[in-house]
Amino acid sequence: MPITVSARSYGWGFRKNNDHLPPDIGILAKEIENTSTYYVGNTLKKEVYLTFDSGFDNGVLPQILDTLRDKKVRATFFILGDMVKRFPDLTKRMVDEGHLVGSHTYSHRNITKMSEEELKADLCRLEEEYFKLTNKPLDPFFRPPSGEFNRESLLTVQKLGYKTIFWSLAYCDWNTGDKRGPEFTHEYVMKNIHPGAVILLHTVSKDNADALSKIIDSLKDQGYEFKTVEHLA
Repeated sequence: MPITVSARSYGWGFRKNNDHLPPDIGILAKEIENTSTYYVGNTLKKEVYLTFDSGFDNGVLPQILDTLRDKKVRATFFILGDMVKRFPDLTKRMVDEGHLVGSHTYSHRNITKMSEEELKADLCRLEEEYFKLTNKPLDPFFRPPSGEFNRESLLTVQKLGYKTIFWSLAYCDWNTGDKRGPEFTHEYVMKNIHPGAVILLHTVSKDNADALSKIIDSLKDQGYEFKTVEHLA
């Protein structure tokens, strides 16, 4: 059955607070109900989930991988087809160093504008290219491009065997022209951190790469444990 392309779609977002509590996602809670969708972990435990959207590399990703390796932290990367095709060595490095690698689609198209058949073909194409490169199946976790979704598309993703992973902490780090410095990145994360936080970062931000070591150290100092998204379910 095709997705109803005309169905109302949403961009993932929420109301922040200054109390180190999970954000309020409002009406989106009803939209994601019973769709194998997660955006936060156990809010009673000091756990945090580092996730990266990684469509391509502009020279920043190796530094991020170096830091994760040196700090002995596993993260989750959501990749596009471009990452597999143009940056195979970095894709294999994610796998070899123990990170989870999930789908961000092959083409970064808006999934609410695709039929069920188109979405299935797009996800399967990434699965096939990834398996050819790594000889391993893609981990069954999915993040919608640009956070755009509707209930119908999430149900299709669920039917295809994926769990959808949104986030509870993020900022516009994908805009590489808006450089605020690593101190801003560190302060923003620490100001908005909360138990069970799923942190979204992009691997094209030099600020992220430069701040990552300090972020990890600060979170550990506050008693946070790093987990991968497989523990969300």
